[in-house]
Amino acid sequence: MRASQFHLNTLKEAPADAEIVSQKLMLRAGMIRKVAAGIYDYMPLALRAIRKVEAIVRDELGRAGALEISMPLVQPAELWRETGRWDKMGPEMLRLRDRHERDFALQPTSEEAVTDIARQELKSYRQLPRNFYQIQTKFRDERRPRFGVMRGREFIMKDGYSFDRDAEAAGKSYDAMFAAYRRIFERIGLEYRAVAADTGAIGGDRSHEFQVIADTGEDAIVYCPDSSYAANIELAEALSLLPARAGATAALARMATPGHETCEDVARFLGAPLAATVKSLVLASDETGQAGAPAIWLLLLRGDHELNEVKAGKIDGLKAGFRFATHAEIVDRFGCEPGYLGPIAPQKPVRIVADRTAANMADFICGANAAGYHYTGVNWGRDLPEPDIVADIRNVVADDPSPDGKGLLAIDRGIEVGHVFYLGDKYSRAMNATFLDIDGKPRFFEMGCYGIGITRILGAAIEQSNDERGIIWPAAIAPFEAVICAVGWGKSEAVRAEARRLYESLLAAGVDVILDDRDERPGVMFADWELIGVPHRLTVGERGLKEGIVEYQARRSGEQLKLDPAAAAGHVAARLRERLAAR
Repeated sequence: MRASQFHLNTLKEAPADAEIVSQKLMLRAGMIRKVAAGIYDYMPLALRAIRKVEAIVRDELGRAGALEISMPLVQPAELWRETGRWDKMGPEMLRLRDRHERDFALQPTSEEAVTDIARQELKSYRQLPRNFYQIQTKFRDERRPRFGVMRGREFIMKDGYSFDRDAEAAGKSYDAMFAAYRRIFERIGLEYRAVAADTGAIGGDRSHEFQVIADTGEDAIVYCPDSSYAANIELAEALSLLPARAGATAALARMATPGHETCEDVARFLGAPLAATVKSLVLASDETGQAGAPAIWLLLLRGDHELNEVKAGKIDGLKAGFRFATHAEIVDRFGCEPGYLGPIAPQKPVRIVADRTAANMADFICGANAAGYHYTGVNWGRDLPEPDIVADIRNVVADDPSPDGKGLLAIDRGIEVGHVFYLGDKYSRAMNATFLDIDGKPRFFEMGCYGIGITRILGAAIEQSNDERGIIWPAAIAPFEAVICAVGWGKSEAVRAEARRLYESLLAAGVDVILDDRDERPGVMFADWELIGVPHRLTVGERGLKEGIVEYQARRSGEQLKLDPAAAAGHVAARLRERLAAR
């Protein structure tokens, strides 16, 4: 490919509404064009990178025995109504009607569509296991589409689905996909972590996220540097920081704390450590209490800890759903304004849930259920009853003990690019999707679900690796692996001849190379290719040829070498082979 025949359209500045690095650089490099909020054109450079990601995905899924299909972007509402998700999905699913007033959806995901295929095509246990996948456009009508390809409304996704006889076989399919995903991200060349995750709205019992490590990531990833433990912040188990509850050493005292409502302010006012305070959070559950009113819950955490709402939602009584209580509900139950709430003698009964650490605290500080007052020297059993429930309801923090007992936890930021779920029979049962088992009886399929954000990988790769000059691609998904910059193309036959020879040599060596024959100034060419992020650059100029050299520069390391023209193509090819060997 020659640059004069390719479409290059770089910008010196990103549009004013671009928010994050990957969005800015993809727009500046001419990889994407904004059509509407969260909807982009993918221009030739971006599409080349996308196709390389797809090729790796297809190769590894083929090795794992998955079969590619294509399901429609527009799906009939009847399928979604069978599982109840037509009403549950909310406004993120774009609904439309055809000329006959029949309801359809633009697919945000395809569990229903693929389960319909299985119940019609897979009749016997002899046809199992089966794993279908597609690489297809998806649409989710995000309330606030942002961050370019990271949080768009229309995107390209690989979604796959396995069907098995029983839970044991489904576990093997899950493990095979987990291993395939590891190979995919290792081949792409991304630094990532596979972390245990909550199953969320899709449902199921087993789940892992594949998170690309990046300082700008939206997700917090918890891991132990000394072991294999890893989980996202929603699922990471928080052990008690107090192995046992100490005995009471202080008397209960009611202290005036006028105008001091937060744990931080109260601790500062009383001259106590923040870790001596207990934070009170009031929830209302969808489960009704007396007289049909919402049940009210008081959740207690150490003052320096934060509530994990996913964990709270796993408590019996809160599983059906909850919200933070209204001002009126708080005043009705506690007899005072928020800011001074506590577990001692609320005005009306509430259910009390204490985090593991809070349940082991002694001589602690909490609200007195009276405006301007807090209690000090509070102790369980002596000053208030034991909590109704003790549970892990907080976010872990760095240096918490690892749940596997093998060290302390660390936290990184990450960008989710892949997710695997074990679904069980959630969808097959809802859609009556069965097969005849070996005993001749119908059984529901055991299913797994496996997704990769194809276009999101581009944004994540850029967020992980960039500098002030532009993108630094992993070579495996770079739009081009190498570029030859021919300085003085229009003036020097020697430059043209050597550039063409190098180009042909690299092509023969299997290198995906572009020849920049635009006859631009060297600074313009170098700036463009550094912005675009091509991993390897060879520069051919008349002065260098007179000295018997071509110049080489590695985009990632910045290494610069002067090479014999006869060895230059071999040097680039060897560097690329080294990368493959390292993977």
